[in-house]
Amino acid sequence: MYVCSCFGITEEQVQQHAAAGACTPRQIASASKAGTDCGSCVRRIQGILGRGECPRRAAPGRGEAPHVTRAASAVAAEPAGIAVAAEPAAAAHAA
Repeated sequence: MYVCSCFGITEEQVQQHAAAGACTPRQIASASKAGTDCGSCVRRIQGILGRGECPRRAAPGRGEAPHVTRAASAVAAEPAGIAVAAEPAAAAHAA
């Protein structure tokens, strides 16, 4: 069954790329172009990737650091409830 109609990528091809080490939709896109045109298949690709183990992800508790996404690290960097103010120079130009 086709996952990406734009580039004719099948579910089997996505699974093959995942078995070869592609762990994210972005890595699948790099390997096959799936998800790079209209983007409607990205959630389906995420679902396929979520079904299996990724050989490149570290298992916590085995002496390796857990896998942290960019979004998770960015959220952790900003304290909750604190708004970031605009730079004073930008505010002066707006007046």
